[in-house]
Amino acid sequence: MDYQDFLLFQPYSLLLLLLVFLSSTYFLLKRHLVTKSLPKNLPPGSLGWPLIGETFEFLSGNPEDFIQQRLEKYATQVFKTNILGERTIFFSGPAASKLIANNELKLVKLWLPHSQKRLFAIDYTKSHQKSLHLMRPPPGATGTGFTRLYGFLKPEAKFVEKFDSMMRWELREHWEGHEGEVVRAYGLVKSFVLTLSCNNLLGMEPERSKKLTGKLDVIVNGLQSIHVNFPGTVYHRAKKAVAELGREIQLLITERTAEDPVPATEDFLSLLIAGNVDQSGKVILRSTVANIATGVMAASYGSVVTTITHMIKFVGLRPDVYDKIYSEQSEILTSKGGDALNWDHINRMKYTWAVACETMRIVTPFIGTFREVLTDFNFAGYAIPKGWKIFWAVNTSNKNPEYFPEPEKFDPSRFMENEQLPYTFQPFGGGPRMCAGKEWARLAILIFMHNLVTKFKWEIINPNEKVLNGMVMPAPVEGLPIRLHTLSSFVSPN
Repeated sequence: MDYQDFLLFQPYSLLLLLLVFLSSTYFLLKRHLVTKSLPKNLPPGSLGWPLIGETFEFLSGNPEDFIQQRLEKYATQVFKTNILGERTIFFSGPAASKLIANNELKLVKLWLPHSQKRLFAIDYTKSHQKSLHLMRPPPGATGTGFTRLYGFLKPEAKFVEKFDSMMRWELREHWEGHEGEVVRAYGLVKSFVLTLSCNNLLGMEPERSKKLTGKLDVIVNGLQSIHVNFPGTVYHRAKKAVAELGREIQLLITERTAEDPVPATEDFLSLLIAGNVDQSGKVILRSTVANIATGVMAASYGSVVTTITHMIKFVGLRPDVYDKIYSEQSEILTSKGGDALNWDHINRMKYTWAVACETMRIVTPFIGTFREVLTDFNFAGYAIPKGWKIFWAVNTSNKNPEYFPEPEKFDPSRFMENEQLPYTFQPFGGGPRMCAGKEWARLAILIFMHNLVTKFKWEIINPNEKVLNGMVMPAPVEGLPIRLHTLSSFVSPN
C-alpha cells in the first residue's frame, strides 16, 4: 500500500474504530445500568457477555457440565446466568423441583425458547386459548381439549396390540436375517420410534413414514438452539425440516378429509382435524394443525429413542441384567401363547421397567425445561424477580450419592427395592406439566424390549463408545454397533 492509498484508507479505519468504541461503550453502559437496577439479593452467577450472555458455553459443550460446574462453584442449588437471550435462574435439587411442580400458574408458568416458538409459528403467549380451540371436542363429544389430548397420549388397551404388531413388523423388516452381523442399533431404534409415531399420531403407514427419516432428529436438535435462520445453522436445518414435515401432514389432512370432513378420531391428527372444522366442513388453519402435530411428534420421539438405545447398551454389557429381563419376558411370552401382548402383560414387566428407569437416571433423555416467573418470590434466601426465566434442571439429583448410592453404578434393583424420595427422579418432569406422553413412552419402551430380548442376544462392539451429550437425545457417535445373535444360535463369547 503506497502513501496515497494509506491516506484514502485511513478515514475508513478511523471510522471503524470509532464504531467499535461507541458500540462497546453502549453495551457496557447498558449492562451497568441493567446491573444497577437488579435486585441486590439475586442468586450468585454471571450474566456473561452483552446480548449473548453464556449461551455459547451452555450449548456448545455438555449442558450437564455447564450446570454442574456452576453448582459446585457457587455451592448452592440456584444460580443466575443469561442464555438464549433471557436472564435465567437455574433451579436444581428436590426442594426446587417441589416448588416449581406445585406452583404452576401461581409463581411460574411454562415458557418456551424463542427457537421453539418460531419453529412452530405459534404465539405461545396465547397458547392456552389456542390449544383449547384446536383440540376442542367435535359436536356431541364431551371433555376439554387438554383432557382429550392427555387421554389420547395415555394409550388404551387397544394400543398395546397395535404397538406390538408394529414392533414385530420392524423386527422382520430390519433386524431378522442379520445373524452374526454387526448392525447399528441407534438407527434401528430411531426407525421403530419414527414408524410408531407416524402411525399412532398421524395414521401413516410404515412404508410412507420412511420418507421422513431423519426429519425428527433435526427438529429435536433445533428445539433449544440459537434462532438464527441462516444456512448451515442448527435452527435453519430444523426450520427446513419442520416445513417439509408440515407439507406431508397437510397432504394427509387433504387426503383424510376428501371423503369425510370429520374423520374418526383414531389417531392424534384426526383429533386435531375434528376440532378444527368450520360449518362448511373445511379445515381451517391447516398449517397450525400441522405445526401442533409436528411438535407433539418431536416431543414423543427423543426420550423414547434415547432410553431404548442406551438400554440396549447397558443390557448388552450386563449378562446378569439380560438374564433377569429374559426370565420376566419369556414367562410372559409363554403365558400369552400366540396372542398379542395386553395390558396385563405390560403391568407384569416390573423388572424391565426398573432397567428403563435406571437407564434414564444415568442417561437423562432431557436435562430440563423452562418456566417464566409470574411474581417476585424468594427461594433459598435469594430474590427471584418477576419476568425472569427459570431453567428447571430436573436431572441434577440423578447422580447425587445422597439420593442414589454409588451413582455411577448401573443397578436396576434400586427401582425395585426402594421407593425413591420425592422429587429426586423426574425423567418426565412433575406437577400439572408432567409430560403428557409418559405412558405412551412407557408402552413403547416395554413392547420394544419384550420383542427384542425374546428373539435376540447381542454383543456391544465398543463398550467405550463416546456419547454426544446435548440438551436432548444423547447420541452414541458410532451409532451403537452391536453383533446380533438369534437365541437359537447364540453361543456366549465367554
